[in-house]
Amino acid sequence: MFTCDICGQSGLSEPDMRTHILIMHEENEYNCPICNLSGISYDELMFHIETSHSEVKPVDDSRTVCSIDKEKDLDASFQTSKLVHLEHKTVPEQKEFEVDRMEEPKPEISCSASPPSCERPFKHNINRKDESKRLMPSGAVNGHVSGTVWRQTEKTLCDNNHRGSEDNGLPSSSEESVKFDAPECPFCGRLGNSGEDLDEHVKNKHSELLETPQKGCGKQRLYPCPMCKLVFGNCQILQEHVELHLAENRAEECVLADRQFAQRLQEEEEKKRKGFEAKREHDEFQKLQQQYGLDNCGGYKQQIMNNMERAVARGQLNPAEYHRRKAEVLETLAVGEDDGRTRTSGLIRALNEYYQRNGAEIRHVYLCAEADHYHASLGDKGWGCGYRNFQMLLSSLMKMEEYKCDLHGLVIPCIPKIQAMIEEAWKDGFDPQGAAYFKNKLQGTRAWIGATEIYSLLTFLRIKCQIVDFHHPTGPSDTHPRLFEWLRQFYSSGKDAGPRLQPRVVWTNKPPIYLQHHGHSRTVIGIEERNNGTLCLLVFDPGNHEMQKLLRRDMTGVSLKMIRRFIGSMKHKQYQIVAVNGLLTMEEKNARKHASAVLTAEKVP
Repeated sequence: MFTCDICGQSGLSEPDMRTHILIMHEENEYNCPICNLSGISYDELMFHIETSHSEVKPVDDSRTVCSIDKEKDLDASFQTSKLVHLEHKTVPEQKEFEVDRMEEPKPEISCSASPPSCERPFKHNINRKDESKRLMPSGAVNGHVSGTVWRQTEKTLCDNNHRGSEDNGLPSSSEESVKFDAPECPFCGRLGNSGEDLDEHVKNKHSELLETPQKGCGKQRLYPCPMCKLVFGNCQILQEHVELHLAENRAEECVLADRQFAQRLQEEEEKKRKGFEAKREHDEFQKLQQQYGLDNCGGYKQQIMNNMERAVARGQLNPAEYHRRKAEVLETLAVGEDDGRTRTSGLIRALNEYYQRNGAEIRHVYLCAEADHYHASLGDKGWGCGYRNFQMLLSSLMKMEEYKCDLHGLVIPCIPKIQAMIEEAWKDGFDPQGAAYFKNKLQGTRAWIGATEIYSLLTFLRIKCQIVDFHHPTGPSDTHPRLFEWLRQFYSSGKDAGPRLQPRVVWTNKPPIYLQHHGHSRTVIGIEERNNGTLCLLVFDPGNHEMQKLLRRDMTGVSLKMIRRFIGSMKHKQYQIVAVNGLLTMEEKNARKHASAVLTAEKVP
């Protein structure tokens, strides 16, 4: 609980104490004209003067004489008091005492108060407004008295006291009067010419003393910051403090705005980058789909029809030929047999004859069994190399006695028929991963096939084969000498297929080999071993449409450039081959079917 230091009221809580001080002492506060007590009500001021300043004696009229004890209140310079003549001013506003120390003293005016009035400090029937005007100091700073300069009303209290003593029949006594000299500063003792000078002196020289309240003489006004918990005793300092808060807030707002702007730019840039990457990936995916025939643009039939129509539009094919070719294509597709338009036969025999006559720089040459060459047509150009290589391999197997019995009744299938045969192998349980990749559908598409599809189809036909993976280069400059050496060992081992041939040319009874690399596939039909020890592959390329040149009697070594591949020209990162080496029993076929759930290859090295 709190007790008011001004009025003595006790039993107040902190909020009640604040309300009490605001209502009772701040809104209608008065200052003591004699001491530094401030922030009190009118009744409290009266009580204070009666108890602490009983030597001050007011009178009834507008004039007053203040009797101050010489020994207690006056300075040594004021021990000989003089009576100050108070000139009456007609101006309605209050005036100040003006005393000139150099001026000759004027006749003393004896003012005395009646004994009843001396015993009674103040008359309570006087209007409070008038009394407060008479007792108010001339100036205050922060609610404290700025000096001892007094303002008085139109008629001085001294004249009023004089008239009162005459009416009561009491003799006036000049000894009881107090004589005033020039006003003196209560802090440093400096004398001033007038009250205004002394007031200005106190404000300029002793403002720090006036701003610091004394104990029990009122409380200093505090200014709390509305934005934090700090409290200030000066409103100007509070204003500067609040401006710092606002400046910090503005700086924080600017930093926040910059951060948000940078974040928005970063998000937009990230969005653009993701959109660009998504578009690039989509375009690449479409290219891959188109490259591998998975773009739903139709299969072999659709492509060959479109190409023949374009040929007619360009004048390369007359309408009659177009309709005749169209009927043949439809008939071939219905039967499932290749029409033979892209086939070239007798090439292996022609090569054997050439090497018999020429090739002094060659130590040995190994040729596979007889095989036909199939090149791409209008219906599979750009994606049918795997199917054409299977036709070459199958054409060789169908001519060999070892495989002819198991393949009797089988003709060289057209590309849509090969697609249907692979789908049938998938349904039988071969290569489930490849089936899932192609979604169990090849017919009506331009999907590329590779070594795993060739292996699955040959195994489905009970033809024993193996996949050999040359998964990285084994020679300088990214070459694959191990691949060449493996192929030479494959063809040079076993019995010779043509015993009548000279040892320099070996025409074996081994089928060609399916050769796959990234983006293309070929068929290996032999290998040359030169006198300097280098090896050269002989390959059939489905993209070559000029294989008939090898059938000429006047064939030269220049014509062999289209089928020769030296080590320096085989620089793909990876090569896979499918080599046939016999037939499978039903048990072996079923075992390989179950093993094809996870196809594995022999890796070299």
